[in-house]
Amino acid sequence: MQNSPAQNKGDNAASRPLWREIFSARMGICMVTGFCSGMPLYVLIVLISAFLKSNGVDLKIIGLFSIVTMPYTWKFLWAPFVDRFKILGLGRRRGWMLFTQITLILTIGAVGFIKPTESIPLVMALVFLIAFASATQDIVIDAYRREILPDNELGLGSSLFVNAYRIAGLVPGGLSLIAADFFPWQYVFAGTAAFLVPGVILTLRVSEPVVRTTPKNLKQALIEPFKEFIFRKGIRGALLCLTFVFLYKIGDSMATALATPFYLDMGFSLSAIGIVAKNVGIWSMVAGGLLGGVLMLRIGINKALWLFGLAQMIPILGFVLLAHLGAKGEAGVLLLALVIGAEALGTGLGTAAFVSFIARESNPAFTATQYALLSSFSAIPRTFCNAATGFIVEAVGWETFFVICTLLAIPGMLLLFKVAPWGAETQK
Repeated sequence: MQNSPAQNKGDNAASRPLWREIFSARMGICMVTGFCSGMPLYVLIVLISAFLKSNGVDLKIIGLFSIVTMPYTWKFLWAPFVDRFKILGLGRRRGWMLFTQITLILTIGAVGFIKPTESIPLVMALVFLIAFASATQDIVIDAYRREILPDNELGLGSSLFVNAYRIAGLVPGGLSLIAADFFPWQYVFAGTAAFLVPGVILTLRVSEPVVRTTPKNLKQALIEPFKEFIFRKGIRGALLCLTFVFLYKIGDSMATALATPFYLDMGFSLSAIGIVAKNVGIWSMVAGGLLGGVLMLRIGINKALWLFGLAQMIPILGFVLLAHLGAKGEAGVLLLALVIGAEALGTGLGTAAFVSFIARESNPAFTATQYALLSSFSAIPRTFCNAATGFIVEAVGWETFFVICTLLAIPGMLLLFKVAPWGAETQK
């Protein structure tokens, strides 16, 4: 398999000044596409719920809306079509990017014109279209990012993407909610959709990535990505890779699945939780992601997986301390801020390395399908294992629960001996 031009660009990257790599056009693309990729998700999980609630929709029905976001979990099923077909005369990547972005602008903007109490099925249909278009946009943007970044820039590019993805939540989760107090919902959703316009402009201005080997028919698009992955890694290597993807973030993910109920049980008020969690948490995570991306330019992805994995795992023990002192009524807001800040910083570091690893394991010829498969597989713990956290806490208590979460992070770290040996960067 020949390398893409992006990979060849990375051959002499080490000779360039660090600031030129950080402020390159490719990093700007990662930031804009990250913002456009993240915002629709927050529209679904924050803005839609507020819209329905303010219009008097029953909470049970609002809860059912989570079902229509399933495309995010199953996006690998239609990723081969994105890998195979070109649309709108713009190529495999830009064509799908433009199509999904326009679809998102139209569907998000249309929601505000519907009265939920009179047309719940229509709102649900629009929400499903938003989720489907958003998941498809994720497929193509992930593929595009992998194809334009040389291997040595995957860490920084991925971290900038992830942080822009998170910051995008401030629009539907902040600005749009504030605007809803002053303007009709039609203007709120139209204004929110307008934040995706920069993505359309970017799509029309950037170049299509050049990948020498692409699927020539649908059969190749459906079969070759999996065949190539197994042939390149070997059956044992492929299974180890999938197991690692499943396990690397399971401890951290489970530890924060019931964060708000835990803080409440420790005696903290909702206002304290909101101020500390939303401010200390999000900005510590952003700082961790940015720091991780810059460090990976110099230490590589393998070493980052080791170091950032430890930074991700050790702070879970802070929750053990918080649970121990909270049970005695001795946990203060300062300790809460320190624990949340340390955990969020570690999560930001770990996520930067993890996303970079997934990108590196995806072959540029089949990026959309392989990346979608690995990212979907990594979401299984969040979807199913996190569902069991409430039962575990009920059975063993908070303190023991967080000890279990810490122990669950160890197998993923041990697999690094096989999938990402220290100092040995994997080459395709």
